[in-house]
Amino acid sequence: MSDTKKSVAATALSSGTGALILTVILVGLGEKIGERYLPVYLVATGASLFAPSILNALDNFLSAVYSFPGGWISTRFGYKRALLFFNIFAILGYLIVILFPGWVSIIIGSVFFLSWSSLSMPAYMDLIRHEIPKNRQVFGVSLHSLIKRVPQAIGPLLGGVLVDSFGIEKGIRLAFILAIACSVFGIFVQQSFLHKNPPKEKKAERFVAILPHHFPRQLQILLVSDILAKFCSQIPYAYIAIWAMEYEKGARISGTLFGTLTTIEMCCAIFSYVLVGLVGDLFKKKGFIMTTFILYVLFPLTLLISKNYPLLVVAFVIRGFKEFGEPVRKAQIMDLAPEGKESVYFGAFYLYRDILVTAGVFLGGALWLIQPELNLLAAAGFGLGACLIYGFFGKTEA
Repeated sequence: MSDTKKSVAATALSSGTGALILTVILVGLGEKIGERYLPVYLVATGASLFAPSILNALDNFLSAVYSFPGGWISTRFGYKRALLFFNIFAILGYLIVILFPGWVSIIIGSVFFLSWSSLSMPAYMDLIRHEIPKNRQVFGVSLHSLIKRVPQAIGPLLGGVLVDSFGIEKGIRLAFILAIACSVFGIFVQQSFLHKNPPKEKKAERFVAILPHHFPRQLQILLVSDILAKFCSQIPYAYIAIWAMEYEKGARISGTLFGTLTTIEMCCAIFSYVLVGLVGDLFKKKGFIMTTFILYVLFPLTLLISKNYPLLVVAFVIRGFKEFGEPVRKAQIMDLAPEGKESVYFGAFYLYRDILVTAGVFLGGALWLIQPELNLLAAAGFGLGACLIYGFFGKTEA
């Protein structure tokens, strides 16, 4: 890397990255204030117990569908303009929920407000890839992952206070009003202080050119393993709040206490990102990723025996530390992608992964209706499969 390039990277870390940090916190805070309580809101406003699975499946499906266009838009128009569009798109969803109360508006609005993370992820990876030196890529991804978890730690706690203070229906609507305020301020910071970047190429990669069988072999192995790990995560995801707050054999804790669990989880995740950011570029990536897959397995097994608040704390500590290898895995996706096409391949990776994982969400709903405990055991089984496939076939880099 030339001295000029190093100088640009250093400048990005001191100014552009500061704007990145603030905008991710602001927009992420708006996104996370009410998100964890949506399953409870759906049931409270007349939806069936299967509705949380539908919402979670929609989340995964939209994450899949939006990932590729997110990468394409970032490549075609540059990440700064792309992020403006993504944020406006999310605000439309918040407005639908505020103006039209009820569970139907949540389903419709989610088409917009569940989009921000998936649409913006390739753009942020693109920013990191081109603004931070190659030998510090894991640090850059860890930084982004860390600051993403700050609003994930604070948001649910604020949401729990709103729900306990104003009730689930009014509390959720107030949460989305705050979400709009955060997003508008985030857009101002983003557009005022992020570095302006031109599109990298006039003609983005054609979709048919990046079907999974065109992936490099090691990227295919990582994709299959990650799909199984996400099955482990998503099968119980929609019912975690119900298990902790309302399931008769669970802990039956309050919304505020559930918010503290998420805060604990995010604090553990943030600590893991700091650690990985410091040492992740010094060691082999496979060990970090394997650690993450093992912790994926442990979370549903620990949640299964969590009948009180202290045990739930243990489960959510495990859930937080399962993010240990997440920055390394994202950096590896970018490393394995063809040069100059990283953001498009990154989006394609998430497209294929999340489309398949959507089926796991519906499976989770069916298993919950049969027996909640069966839901958690099945999740652990998929996580074990991820460990075995990546452990045996994932190549340790030289």
